[in-house]
Amino acid sequence: MNTRQTKISILLMAGCQAMLNSTTSLLVSSASLVGLLLLGTDKSLATIPVTAVVTGTALATIPASIFMKWAGRKAGFILGALLGMVGAAIAGYSIYIASFWGFSFGAMMIGTYAAFGNYYRFAAVDVAGPEFRSKAVSYVMAGGLIAGFLGPQIASHTKDIFLPYVYLGPYLAIILLGLVVLVLISFVRIPKMEEVDFEGEPRPLLEIMKQPTFILASLSAIIGYAAMSFVMTATPLAMIGSGHAHADSFNVISWHVVSMFGPSFFTGSLITRYGDFKVIFIGAILGMLAIAVALSGLAIANFWIALVLLGVSWNFMFIGGTTLLTTTYKPSEASKVQGVNDFMVFGTVATASLSAGILQQTLGWGVVTMSVLPFFALVAIIALVKMAGSRNTAVAAE
Repeated sequence: MNTRQTKISILLMAGCQAMLNSTTSLLVSSASLVGLLLLGTDKSLATIPVTAVVTGTALATIPASIFMKWAGRKAGFILGALLGMVGAAIAGYSIYIASFWGFSFGAMMIGTYAAFGNYYRFAAVDVAGPEFRSKAVSYVMAGGLIAGFLGPQIASHTKDIFLPYVYLGPYLAIILLGLVVLVLISFVRIPKMEEVDFEGEPRPLLEIMKQPTFILASLSAIIGYAAMSFVMTATPLAMIGSGHAHADSFNVISWHVVSMFGPSFFTGSLITRYGDFKVIFIGAILGMLAIAVALSGLAIANFWIALVLLGVSWNFMFIGGTTLLTTTYKPSEASKVQGVNDFMVFGTVATASLSAGILQQTLGWGVVTMSVLPFFALVAIIALVKMAGSRNTAVAAE
């Protein structure tokens, strides 16, 4: 594939990533509020639909990897988009008949779409090659910047279109976003996943996972994503509970998603210049700062600044973890390592999003935010140790 084709394919996948993340940001900004409307007296279950999304992602992650290994990345992305459209139709119909559990099932189906779509970042490495891995991943993830505005704004402007069926509009809009993905992905050229390399037989998975670099890469992605999802899922509930308007919560989530993907335009360059360890460390520190701001008050500014910092933290930790992960396996090991890593990431995120609603309703915003602080500190410490080890190795080599 020539340079022009490579750039076009990465650009198109960035567009697909934008549509995927618009779908997920739409869900995050509205699903727990739909849950509140459809539930009876027990409001602590309001985040179950968001949890269902991530559960669907976790359950489908390894099957998605296996399917792509068999049928190719492109076929997997098409199947994922179709599953998301079916899930959106189920969610919309469940709003129409006022079925909380039907809506949760539809949300879980949309989550399977995310499981396939999360491999866009690895497909970017397949297209660009290992020498440009950090920039390719970063550029594809930058497509999510559009989602910061598009997803929550779709939710805000379409929620009342089909009154009295509040929020039916956004879930019909997800079907249209899926159609855009099908058009874009039809023009993408992705090399077939290679199984043969010249470095011997594939190693056992446990051997790969014991590498200190793998541990940091996976922990960075897991904690960065789970902590972000944990706090973000509880944010609309906390804001409404603090007397803020629905529109305010949509705006906070919108800027949060912008901050998640906006830095992607330069994250790859930062990784190339300073290394994965330093970027991951900075991401963990930003996460700790986000928690400090969240704990300092319940004004809109507190929620806004905390969620923006949390978004940048996620970007550095998730992209840093992803690019670092690609250095821990050989081409013949890629499918199983990527699948297991993403299963661990989204399995943890599913648990976090479920517990977020329960903790928010029972113990409050302070407990929700404080509980993620030790995990950010853990990643920061491990990254510091790895940075020190790298410096010692460099000095010894001299």
